[in-house]
Amino acid sequence: MSLNIRKGQAELDFLSLGAVVYRLDPGIIPFRKARNLEIHVSGGEYNVAANLSDCFGLKTGIATAMVRYPIGELVQMRIRETGVTPFYKWFEHDGVRGPNIANTFSDRGYGVRPPVVFYNRCNEAGSMLKVGDFDWTKMMAGGVKWFHSGGIFASLSETTAPLILEGMKAARAAGAIVSFDLNYRAKLWASVGGHKNGVKILREIAANVDCLIGNEEDLQMGLGIKGPEVASHKSKLDPETFFKMIDGVVAEFPNIKIVATTLREVHSANRHDWAAVLWVEGEKFVSPTCQLDVVDRIGGGDGFAAGVIFGLIDGRPLEQCLRLGWAHGALLTTFPGDVTMARLSEVEALAKGGSARVQR
Repeated sequence: MSLNIRKGQAELDFLSLGAVVYRLDPGIIPFRKARNLEIHVSGGEYNVAANLSDCFGLKTGIATAMVRYPIGELVQMRIRETGVTPFYKWFEHDGVRGPNIANTFSDRGYGVRPPVVFYNRCNEAGSMLKVGDFDWTKMMAGGVKWFHSGGIFASLSETTAPLILEGMKAARAAGAIVSFDLNYRAKLWASVGGHKNGVKILREIAANVDCLIGNEEDLQMGLGIKGPEVASHKSKLDPETFFKMIDGVVAEFPNIKIVATTLREVHSANRHDWAAVLWVEGEKFVSPTCQLDVVDRIGGGDGFAAGVIFGLIDGRPLEQCLRLGWAHGALLTTFPGDVTMARLSEVEALAKGGSARVQR
C-alpha cells in the first residue's frame, strides 16, 4: 500500500471534525406514544473518534462546537467518558433561542415496523463553525496520524465545507492520512442549495481525500458517479456492483487510495444480513456475511469505519482491517446508542470467526 501512515508516537492517532448532537431515543415505542427517553450523544464524525478511543485504545480528538448551557454540560461529560480529547469552539446560549446543540429523534422500530428518524437542527452551533475557528497548527503540533470528517457536517451550512477543506489542508501538511464519509442526506442538503450544490461541494472535498467511505447510493447521489444497472432481484449484499462503481470513482479522483463500505440487507427492523467490502489500490476484499439480531442500528456504519481505520493505523493486514470493521460494526448494532460498548478482544474474536456461545 502506497499510503504512508505515520509510525511511532503522535499526540493524536486520530482527529475528527464535525458537529456533535444528542439523540432522544424512546426505544421501540413510537414517539407519539413515548413517555420515557434515553439520551445518546452522537455525530457521524464524533462516533468514529469515540469508538477508536473507547474500544480500540487510540488517542483521539474531536474539533467541534460547544454551547455553554446544561445540554452542553451533558454532552461534554459523555465526550470525557469516551476518552476523546475535545477542541471546542465555544458559543454562548441566550437562554431562549440558542445557539443550540442539535438533537435528533430516532425510535428503534420493531419487526415489520421500521425505525423513524427526524431532526431538530434549528439555530445549531455546529452549523456556525467557519474557517479560522480552530488553530490547526497548535492542535496538530504534537503529531496526528489520521484526519476525518463527513458529509453530514459538510451539509450543515455554507461555512462548514470550507472549514473541512481547511482542516484537510492542515492535516496533509502535518503528514496525516485524510478520510471522509460521504453520508449523503438529501434532507440536509435541501436547505443549502439542494442536490446539485451537494454534488459540487462533495466532489471538491473528495479531490482532497485518501480514504473514502460510502455506499453505492452515497457514490451516486453524493459524487454523481453513474452506477451500473442492477436487476431488481439482485441481492444488496452483492459486492460486484460496488466494485464496478469504484472504477468510475478513481478514474475521476485518482487521489483516492482506499474505498470502504458496509453491505446490509434489511429483512425486518431487527433482522439484517451484514457484510462489508474494502478496495485498496485495486485490491478487493469481501467480508463474511452474518445475520444480525439488531438492538439499535444507528451508528453501525461509524463502527465499521472505526474498525477499518484502527486496522490501518495499527498496521494490520488489509483482510484483517476489513474484518475488524465488519465485526465492530456488527457488535455495535447489539448495543443501545450510537457509540461502542465493545472491547477489542470481542471484536477480534468475532473477526476471526467467533460465535455467540456463552463465555464462562
